[in-house]
Amino acid sequence: MYCIYTHNKHSTAGGVCQSTARLDGKVALITGANSGIGKETALDLASRGARVILACRDVEKGDGAATEIRTRVGGAKVEVRELDLADTCSIRAFAQRFLREVDHLHILVNNAGIMMCPYMKTVDGFEMHIGVNHLGHFLLTYLLIGLLKRSAPSRIVVVSSLAHNFGWIRFHDLHSQGSYNSGLAYCQSKLANVLFTRELARRLHGSNVTVNSVHPGTVRSELMRHSTAMSLLFAVFPMFLKTPKEGAQTSVYCAVAEELQSISGKHFSDCAPAFVAPQGRNEETARTLWDVSCELLGIEWD
Repeated sequence: MYCIYTHNKHSTAGGVCQSTARLDGKVALITGANSGIGKETALDLASRGARVILACRDVEKGDGAATEIRTRVGGAKVEVRELDLADTCSIRAFAQRFLREVDHLHILVNNAGIMMCPYMKTVDGFEMHIGVNHLGHFLLTYLLIGLLKRSAPSRIVVVSSLAHNFGWIRFHDLHSQGSYNSGLAYCQSKLANVLFTRELARRLHGSNVTVNSVHPGTVRSELMRHSTAMSLLFAVFPMFLKTPKEGAQTSVYCAVAEELQSISGKHFSDCAPAFVAPQGRNEETARTLWDVSCELLGIEWD
């Protein structure tokens, strides 16, 4: 048993990863690792001996996070690289450099995300939630999948959310051009994460590369900066929030736990298998979203 569940009347800490697995000689890449659960995930993997690459839009903040990790973990192997998931040119440039300079990739954590922001578009014209949370990570994974296969056994962790339960893939208006609700756009993108995980796992069967999605819990982080209502709610009821370290536990669990070595296509919360909404288990929707995503990104991924 590598995970325990903790709870008391003052805390919603949830599951805690108990695995003592070492990652010496392993390479991990974490998006959005300059703060929140991404930084805590990076800190944990670095403490296990991994070489950890922080892929961040804000390099200055990334450097600050890397400095903090090196201070807290003696001998930590941490580096920062620029990656803007709202710009496919940035994603391609990042991957091109990464493949040129890094020989292996054992753990990819698709962690970066935005939540309930005002209506905006990415550089390529995608609605920001679906563009960053889903399409940006879809393209990044596509560009790095060959290296992940060559480095196998390897793992992909996709940070989704309980919010996927309230999402629907609106193929007729994927980019919310007809109408926009920031909450629904976020939920759609988190459902897309679950469906991507399911379809990618099917396609990776037999490759010794696994992929699982996680719900980190409701975490005290910068993700809520666009939602005044949620910020106020949790300011009044802070006991319902996890710390970033607590929120990172399931990502770490899926990245390192020995018992998950051959588990793929599943969804986890509090370091345990979690419920997936019916719309997150629809194989036809997953395949259609895969095809639409490839078309939007101009790629062929069989």
